Amino acid sequence: MESPRPDFDPSKALRYLGLAADYTPSPSERPLDFLALHLSQLPPQILTDFSTVLSPRKRSKLPGIRNRRLKYALTQPAELSWVEGRTKEPLLWEGGERKGEESANAEKSWAETEFMGGVKGSVGKIGTLLAEYEEEREAEAFRTSRREKAAAAAETEEEVETDSDEEDEEELLPEEPESPEEVRATFERLLRERFIAGLLQDIDYDKVDYDDQWDPDDRDDEDRWFDEEEES
Repeated sequence: MESPRPDFDPSKALRYLGLAADYTPSPSERPLDFLALHLSQLPPQILTDFSTVLSPRKRSKLPGIRNRRLKYALTQPAELSWVEGRTKEPLLWEGGERKGEESANAEKSWAETEFMGGVKGSVGKIGTLLAEYEEEREAEAFRTSRREKAAAAAETEEEVETDSDEEDEEELLPEEPESPEEVRATFERLLRERFIAGLLQDIDYDKVDYDDQWDPDDRDDEDRWFDEEEES
């Protein structure tokens, strides 16, 4: 049961739907169950109040919410693209070390064009040195992030036992290197998955979760991405 918060007023939803104050499931005590029944009947200005008691991750338990998020994600919005995602979710970005190269080039360019009026000679050496420093800083930052991610995963993931020594050997085989396009495609797929699960930071989930324009078309009910019966 969800604990009601003082800044959440359940009476607005009840009044809008013409329901009694003792209606069950109560929007204050069981907001997730309440939304499961009335998500499509409430306007955004009332639905947004539920964000004070239900996080994006908790709301992802509702098939209707996940359907909306997926339909939105398939429009390829900028916040779920490689360009924006690699800076907002660096731990997901497998090509993060390349950021060091880009920043290094920027440092070198600044030194050559701006520093000391772009005087040649010593400026060229300074530019190269700054580029090397910046590349190393970015690379170290990425390595630190990856180590932290690995440590966190080790604490939470359950230990998996393999069925045979052959499976162990297969896991040790080197993987084929991915092309830059494949790396980006994989990264964007992970972004979409985390978005649908309500795990991304700095994302306005309310604009998707509470907007019925992202509902699948009625004619496509049989082809919905998530089976609403799976929760029953």
